Amino acid sequence: MRQWVILTIFGLLLTTGAVAQDGRLKRLDNGDDAKAWEAVGRLNIDGKGFCTGALIAPKLVLTAAHCMFDARTGEQIDKGHIEFLAGWRNGRAGAYRNVSHVVVHPDYAFDDALSSERVRNDLALLELEQPIRNVSIKPFKTAARPRKGDRVGVVSYAQDRSEAPSLQEVCSVLARQDGVLVTSCSVDFGSSGAPIFVIEDGIAQIVSVVSAKAEVRGEEVSLGTALGQPLAELQAELVAGRAVYLGANPEESRVRVGDSKTNTGAKFVRP
Repeated sequence: MRQWVILTIFGLLLTTGAVAQDGRLKRLDNGDDAKAWEAVGRLNIDGKGFCTGALIAPKLVLTAAHCMFDARTGEQIDKGHIEFLAGWRNGRAGAYRNVSHVVVHPDYAFDDALSSERVRNDLALLELEQPIRNVSIKPFKTAARPRKGDRVGVVSYAQDRSEAPSLQEVCSVLARQDGVLVTSCSVDFGSSGAPIFVIEDGIAQIVSVVSAKAEVRGEEVSLGTALGQPLAELQAELVAGRAVYLGANPEESRVRVGDSKTNTGAKFVRP
């Protein structure tokens, strides 16, 4: 069931040295380390699967656009079937919120073949029905895209860590190309939409969102969307009231980056 996309579209030269220095995944079960990441949460989707999302304002969650589509049918997932569980750990969350509006980037096309354009537009904003104003759940700020060689980190849920997020505090930016960030961060199914961070003066800021896992010249990598202009466009769509699913035609067949055997862009939770 574990599949990797072979990326020939990126002319990358990866070195094992960059990957070897990466920090290991640390499970955020409890303690101060976990409390610092309460604004990262699990997105339960249609009662079947999940992605990762992060709070960037009291009512706004940032995630990947492909999480909002059913990979088998290509149908749009109704907002009423999406729930954000902030800081979900071992059966409890710091806050539970339903979703009132969803905005997918207007240039994202769910059925397009893998390309840098598809990945760089794989971004969605979810507006929550009620803001989260818990003092322990502080929304993250966003920052400019990092450069090649910079250190970043990722916090995500995944198929083998669905009940608590894991932190990889140190991974590397391997390349930037056509609005796509290629990193050595460790991701798996369920990590879609996970925030990629830089830490400046002890403060984590989101610089990208996980779109896919892939393989380049034998090395496992993760692909992240750019923020900046794409995020500004999403916010404009939301303000303008165009909180609709864009870029999908349910009559057409869909192909998702990653595991084609699941029913949604999110990883399925098996009993």
